[in-house]
Amino acid sequence: MDISYPLVIAAAKTWFKLGGIRIDMTGLEHIPEDGGALLAINHVSYVDYLMAGYPGVERGRLTRFMAKREVFDHPVGGPVMRSFHHISVDRASGEESMRVAADKLREGEVVGIFPEATISRSFLIKDLKTGAVRIAADAGVPLVPVVLFGTQRILTKGQPRDFSRGKTISIEVGEPMHPTAADPVAETAELRRRMEEMLDRLITSYPADERPPGAWWVPQAYGGSAPTLEEAEAMYAEERRLRAERKAAKKR
Repeated sequence: MDISYPLVIAAAKTWFKLGGIRIDMTGLEHIPEDGGALLAINHVSYVDYLMAGYPGVERGRLTRFMAKREVFDHPVGGPVMRSFHHISVDRASGEESMRVAADKLREGEVVGIFPEATISRSFLIKDLKTGAVRIAADAGVPLVPVVLFGTQRILTKGQPRDFSRGKTISIEVGEPMHPTAADPVAETAELRRRMEEMLDRLITSYPADERPPGAWWVPQAYGGSAPTLEEAEAMYAEERRLRAERKAAKKR
């Protein structure tokens, strides 16, 4: 039974209204009104869980998100995530997490996955993991690409939070794919191609009066000053190195 999820949805809608946040959504018809579906979502901010679930809400569906186990281990975030019936992903045991997700899909749930696995600091589509197409194929459900743009303006990695009024959040839900996992690499490449096309549409149609030249949250190819994919990957590699050093220091 869902108790906390509807309360958070109501609170989010109130925030959108009072905060002057305009949600511009297209393609809602691609989310089925019943039966299982896997949403493959790009990842640009810490509020993507909230925003990416909104199209499903408009279709009368609640999305169960896959999230790293560390979120579930948090004393505050953990109970909240479990109350929403989200799915814990243990990176050391990815196959088990995929099995749980496939079971949820077979039960008729809508499940959300971030195939980039981490926030894209370039705000472009990073390399995708093959898990999304493999899970959808295993469960026999459609794989629906969902692309967000603008959520990074609110709360993202390496930038101050900004809850000021008057922001547009653009969301496009794409046509479903029906992967077979016969060639997960090729199917994942096709998923990325579709998501890149969707992101291009969202950026080029984003309100010009909200997108000043050189904005830090706009990719360089579109006139902004965000890191390139290569620069962002180097930043991510440095983060992983520092995490490994901290973990090793704790074991001493």
